[in-house]
Amino acid sequence: MLNDTYPAELPRALQHMLERERTDAPATLQRRSFLKVVGASGLALGAFPHLATAQGSASAAGGLKPTEQPSAFVQIAPNGEVTVTINRLEFGQGVQTGLPMILAEELDADWRLVRSRNGTSDIAYQDPRFGMHITGGSNSIKNSYTQYRELGARARAMLLSAAAARWNVDAASLRTQAGTVIGPAGRRARYGELAEAAMALPVPEKVTLKDPKDFRIIGRATTRIDAKAKSSGRQDFGIDVRLPGQLTAVVARPPAFGAKLTTVDDTAARAVKGVKAVLRVPLDGGAEGVAVVADGYWQAKLGRDALNLQWDLAAVEKVDSEKQLAQYRELAGRPGPHHFEADMAPLATAPHQLEAEFVFPYIAHAPMEPLNCTVQLSEGRAELWVGTQFPGADSAAAARVLSLKPEQVRINVQTAGGGFGRRGVGSSDFVVLGCEVAKAARAAGLNAPVRTLWSREDDIKGGYYRPMHLHRARIGFDDSGKVLAWDHVLVGQSIVTGTMFGGRVKNGIDPTATEGMRAPYPLPMRLTVHHPKVNVPVLWWRSVGSTHTAFVMETLIDDIARATKQDPVAYRMQLFGDQSPRHRAALQLAVDKSGYGKTRLPAGRAWGVAVHECFSSVVAYVVEASVKDGLPVLDRVTAGVHCNLVVNPRSVEAQVQGAALMGLSMCLPGGGAITLKDGEVQQSNFGDFGVPRITDMPQIAVHVVPSAEPPTGMGEPGLPPLAPAFANAIARLTGKPLRELPFNLA
Repeated sequence: MLNDTYPAELPRALQHMLERERTDAPATLQRRSFLKVVGASGLALGAFPHLATAQGSASAAGGLKPTEQPSAFVQIAPNGEVTVTINRLEFGQGVQTGLPMILAEELDADWRLVRSRNGTSDIAYQDPRFGMHITGGSNSIKNSYTQYRELGARARAMLLSAAAARWNVDAASLRTQAGTVIGPAGRRARYGELAEAAMALPVPEKVTLKDPKDFRIIGRATTRIDAKAKSSGRQDFGIDVRLPGQLTAVVARPPAFGAKLTTVDDTAARAVKGVKAVLRVPLDGGAEGVAVVADGYWQAKLGRDALNLQWDLAAVEKVDSEKQLAQYRELAGRPGPHHFEADMAPLATAPHQLEAEFVFPYIAHAPMEPLNCTVQLSEGRAELWVGTQFPGADSAAAARVLSLKPEQVRINVQTAGGGFGRRGVGSSDFVVLGCEVAKAARAAGLNAPVRTLWSREDDIKGGYYRPMHLHRARIGFDDSGKVLAWDHVLVGQSIVTGTMFGGRVKNGIDPTATEGMRAPYPLPMRLTVHHPKVNVPVLWWRSVGSTHTAFVMETLIDDIARATKQDPVAYRMQLFGDQSPRHRAALQLAVDKSGYGKTRLPAGRAWGVAVHECFSSVVAYVVEASVKDGLPVLDRVTAGVHCNLVVNPRSVEAQVQGAALMGLSMCLPGGGAITLKDGEVQQSNFGDFGVPRITDMPQIAVHVVPSAEPPTGMGEPGLPPLAPAFANAIARLTGKPLRELPFNLA
C-alpha cells in the first residue's frame, strides 16, 4: 500500500510505476480505527451517526476496507435525500456530480433527491487504487468507478435486507426503484424509512452490479449538482471560509526565488488600522517572507504595501529567460542520456530531411481562485480548510510544521476555483505556508483562525510553473513519408528531481518530460534528454508532458505529410496501422462530424488536424482557422473523443471545451507565457499573462466514440492536441510551420 506522502497529480508514466509498485498490504481496519474514521467524518447512512458502530463491527469482520464502507460515503435522510461524499477535490471537472451518479445508479436512488458534499483527509477518502489521497492524473472517475458502484450496491442490499426483515419476506422477492423498495402485494417503503434499520445490518462483502444495459443514470446527460450555485454566485470556495474571529494574512515574498531577508522595517505596516501582527516566516525553497496578519484582506494588503524590506539576492541564481534559452540551445548540442534508442545511420542518406527547433515557455497555472488556506489551532489539534488535490500529504506536512501527530490534523477539503495541478504540489507549499503563519500568529498571542490568502499577483509571480522546454529534431524520410530515422533532443527541468519521486528518474531522465513522445507512431527515434537545474520552481500543468510533446509530434507529422504531398488524416491513419484502434476511431469521428474532405471552406480558412492520447483517453481535433489582421484565429473545432464509457456526457463535453480553451491560451500571441529578468517573474496578472477572452472562443462540437469499457480520464486529454491542430491549420495558410508557443507569425 502506498503511503500518503506522494504528490497529488500523477502523470501517466508515474501512474504506471506506482501501479507496478503497489503491494496488497492488508487494509482491513480494526474496529476502533474504523469508528474513528466514521465518527470524525460524522457520516452515516440514514443520518444516524451512532449506527456506524454496528456497521463498523460487522464489516470489520468481513474484511472490507475503509474505502468500501457505505457509512463513510452515503447519508440517507428521513425525507429520502441521499447525500454522497466525494473522495476527490471538485475544482471544475465535475466529480461532484459524476461520482454521485455512479453510486446512485447502483443504489437505485431517486436522482432528484441526490446531493453531494466534500470529503476530508480521513483514510476512507483515499484513492482505492493507489491507497493515497489524490485528485489528479485524470483518475477520479477512472479509479473510483467500480468503488462507487459497489458502495451503492452495498447500501441498496442493506436497504433490501431491512425491508425484508420488516415485512418478513425473502429479500429476493423485493426490488428497488427510484429510492423505493417495492415488495409483494404492492408494498412500498421509501429509503428514508429504512435507513436506520439498514445501518444496523452487516455490510455485504460481495455484491452483484448492474448490467450496463440497465443503466438509467450513468450515461445520461445530466446537469451538474453544483451548476445552480456556481452560476448564481452562491457556491462557496476555500477563499470564502469564514470562522468566528478569523483573521487574514498576506505574505511579502522575495523578488527572486529562494532569497532571504536582510532587514525588515515594519513600523509603517504596524501602524495600519486593523493590522494585528507582522511576522517573519519561512517560505518554500528555503526563502523567507513577511506575513501581515489583519482583520481582513484589504488591511493586510495595505500593511504589506507599507513594509520596507531588504533582500539578500547575491546568494541565489537570478534567472534571465533570454540567457536561459541560449543555455538550453548550447546544452541541446551535447551528448546526453537516451530515452529511446534507434539507428541514426539512415539520416545521412535519407531522400528528405527536416530539421526543427521548438521553444516552450514557462506557464503559470493561474486558476480563477488564488491559493488560500485557513488554519485553526487549538491545544494539541489543528483543523484546516483548503482546496487541495492531496489532502493526505498536506495533512502530514501540516503535522510536521505544527509538531503534531498526523491524527491530530484534519483537513476539510473545500471546493476550489480551478487548479490545473497547482493545488497538488509535493512540497505542500501553500498549506505549509498557511500553517507557518498560523503558528507564528499564535506564538504572537493571536488565538484565532488565520486565513492565508494569495493575491492574483502572488499566485502568478510566486511559482510553481510548467517548465520551459526546448526541442530539437532532425528527421530523415523517403518519398512515401516513411520515417527512416528521427533524432530528437529535449531540454527542460525535471518536475520530480529533488522530490519524493526523485528515485524514479532513471538514467537521468524524468518520465514526465518524455510522455507523449513517439507514441502511437512506430517511428525509429533516438531521444536524448537533458534536465538542467534552474532556480525556478516547476510543477505539472494540466496534461503534464503532453503539453509540449503533443505539439512537437503532431506538427512534425503534419510537416512530413505536407512535404510528401499526403493528406494529413490519411497519413496518420497509415501510420496507426492496426495498432491504435482508439486513435483511429477518435480521428475518424472528428473527421466525419467536421465535414473534413467534403465541405468546401470559405476563402482564407484552412483545416488543421491533430490526435493525441494522454491519461488513457484519446482526443482528436479537426479545426478550422484563419489569419485576420496578421493574427491567428481559431474559428471552429470538432472533437472526436475515445474515453470508453461516459458517465456524464455533459461533463465530458465541458471538459473538452474547457481544455480546448486552455490549449488556446498557449497559442494566442502576447499571452500565456512566463518570462524572467534578473530572477524576477515579469508577469503579474491577466493584463500581462494573457488568457483568451469570450471573443476568442471558437465554435466547439464534441463527439464521443461509443464504448461499454470502463471509463478513462477526461480532465486533461482535451488540452494537448488543440495547439498543434491550430498550428497545422495556420501553417497550411501561411506556408510557415509554427515552432514556438505562443504563436509567432512574424
